[in-house]
Amino acid sequence: MSFHEVRFPANLSFGSVGGPERRTDVVTLSSGFEERNTPWAHSRRRFDAGLGLRSLDDIEALIAFFEARGGQLYGFRWKDWSDYKSCRPSQSVGYGDQVIARGDGATRSFQLIKTYRSGAHGYARPITKPVAGTVLTAVQDVERREGVHFEVDVTTGVVTFEEPPLQGVEISAGFEFDVPVRFDTGRIQTSVASFQAGDAPDVPVVEVRV
Repeated sequence: MSFHEVRFPANLSFGSVGGPERRTDVVTLSSGFEERNTPWAHSRRRFDAGLGLRSLDDIEALIAFFEARGGQLYGFRWKDWSDYKSCRPSQSVGYGDQVIARGDGATRSFQLIKTYRSGAHGYARPITKPVAGTVLTAVQDVERREGVHFEVDVTTGVVTFEEPPLQGVEISAGFEFDVPVRFDTGRIQTSVASFQAGDAPDVPVVEVRV
């Protein structure tokens, strides 16, 4: 996949609107009952970057970023201000935020995940674009040091330990992360007069699978 490891300007994404979407196929039977199924194992996020633009300088920065990505050609990182940590937004990242796996005595590499829970149910979201320098890990609640005990690939979200964690031990992690996205339009239309009158351009952005 064509992807640039560069983040959309965070000050522009701050005022954006968006969030996750799910695809569900609903069939209503003749009895009135429904059958529901989904072809998606994971949700997909959409955003509108246009609402974060506050000045003509912001528009210039947007156009420069759009051109450098070749429009829809190359993906990029996006900071979702409503969901960019392994913990609650009001808390600081800690190594015990998320249980990502249990050791088996042989495996050294593990995918970062964030689990969303409600009641007895949950959803484990793979985190493929952690922010460099923010990843913390622990094995059985004993903190490990990056560069000494583990390495993290910030392009895939895979953590690799120097030694495989022992059978059954809990492996946890904390991190900040970005969303891999691309522009969902091949053109950007702007008008200085309309912008000064309070109209923001539509700049749709959609998450991509990596």
